[in-house]
Amino acid sequence: MATYFTEPSRTFGEYLLVPGYSSSECIPSAVSLKTPLVRYRKGEEECPITMNIPMVSAIMQSVSNDTMAIALAKEGGLSFVYGSQSIEDEAAMVARVKSYKKGFIVSDSNVRPDATLGDILELKKKTGHSTVAVTDDGTANGKLLGIVASRDYRVSRMSTDVRVSEFMTPFEKLVVADEETTLKEANDIIWDNKINSLPLIDKNQHLKCMVFRKDYDSHKENVNELLDKNKSYMVGAGINTRDYAERVPALVEAGADVLCIDSSEGFSEWQSRTISWIRAKYGDKVKVGAGNVVDRDGFRFLAEAGADFIKIGIGGGSICITRETKGIGRGQATAVIEVAKARDEYYKETGIYVPICSDGGIVHDYHITLALAMGADFVMLGRYFSRFDESPTHKLRINGTYVKEYWGEGSNRARNWQRYDMGGAKKLSFEEGVDSYVPYAGALKDGVSVTLAKVRSTMCNCGALTIPELQEKARLTVVSSTSIVEGGSHDVMLKNDVATIAP
Repeated sequence: MATYFTEPSRTFGEYLLVPGYSSSECIPSAVSLKTPLVRYRKGEEECPITMNIPMVSAIMQSVSNDTMAIALAKEGGLSFVYGSQSIEDEAAMVARVKSYKKGFIVSDSNVRPDATLGDILELKKKTGHSTVAVTDDGTANGKLLGIVASRDYRVSRMSTDVRVSEFMTPFEKLVVADEETTLKEANDIIWDNKINSLPLIDKNQHLKCMVFRKDYDSHKENVNELLDKNKSYMVGAGINTRDYAERVPALVEAGADVLCIDSSEGFSEWQSRTISWIRAKYGDKVKVGAGNVVDRDGFRFLAEAGADFIKIGIGGGSICITRETKGIGRGQATAVIEVAKARDEYYKETGIYVPICSDGGIVHDYHITLALAMGADFVMLGRYFSRFDESPTHKLRINGTYVKEYWGEGSNRARNWQRYDMGGAKKLSFEEGVDSYVPYAGALKDGVSVTLAKVRSTMCNCGALTIPELQEKARLTVVSSTSIVEGGSHDVMLKNDVATIAP
């Protein structure tokens, strides 16, 4: 006879936090959002990888590329570069993230001297960078002939047909340095010469990389940056249970700090096989998360298989239709609560703490705080991050409103069969995700700062200054449908609504 769960599974929207006592020391600026990313043993001084904020970006084509990874690492979180692409392309994205923070940037804005001002403007629109290297062949490693910066031209007074060679700063007038120059030496040269960028060249005048003043300033501004021991940004990468023997070595070589098996169902032999292969080849040096699961049994299976962290959630994503198409899943809040309890039991039994990640079901910012209070160590977000400038999708204007594209890995557009096919015909037999738009939300830094301000404030309302303290002190209550309505504005006429109906 089938097993029946007598209690209904619930979502985050069915819960509220009940305030607790707050001392005078409990203020948002004193809150620490540090949280463990991977497993560690009781008695160890610290977790091998600790994040400064409890947010990671989803392993999705429409969310996590190298641009997103750099932006999120600056804020203290981590991106998992999507795996539904070629091994070479994913490894290249990871490598770009790892090289970025070192300060030596391979130029992605390059033109030939016979290009025009119009070409410069188009390139700036594409990359967002105002410094363009002029090389003999228009590549990032061609012979450096000059630099074009925004100070070199005025659009209002110049024709877009004018050649770059006529207005660029020629090589003879540039301050350059040898390719062996250290980052500290490069920054000293920048400051001593009051310049914004420094090209590094080889003995044949070929451009090797650039060092920018703004990267030094950025480091001073972003105090929560997530860096490795070499002061490079940290980045994760998605893998699957099919080509891991080829993909994992390439990602490790590229510098990925942590891997994660991207699958709609983690309670499977496929995942244990993948983890076992990684452990046999790399031991504990390569960190790998697994999932997704929604109950105690799924957690225990992956924890005993050796997963470094475990993701929770099936069918709760905004673009996921797994529950509609397959009738499988569980309310996200209920899943997190049960898995958190299993995690604590496992820690008590073994002395090994395996962090858990709530993946999906986040609609409002306060849902993040609820997930943490229920036991999650961090949350994985797709829709949330897809709205920002740094996501890899196009920004469009539809009916007077700016939006960004957002599609699921189980959609016909992504066709990520490796994530959904259960050892069958290597194809996406039916869709488990949709293709959609989300409201454009500007820069990631601005959005994340507002979200975390809310999280810190709510934690103070609960009398907690750390995530573990929140999980210990939090008091939660199930709310009725009527009290949900009561929680928003009601029985008033909002000024904006009145303005739209006024004659």
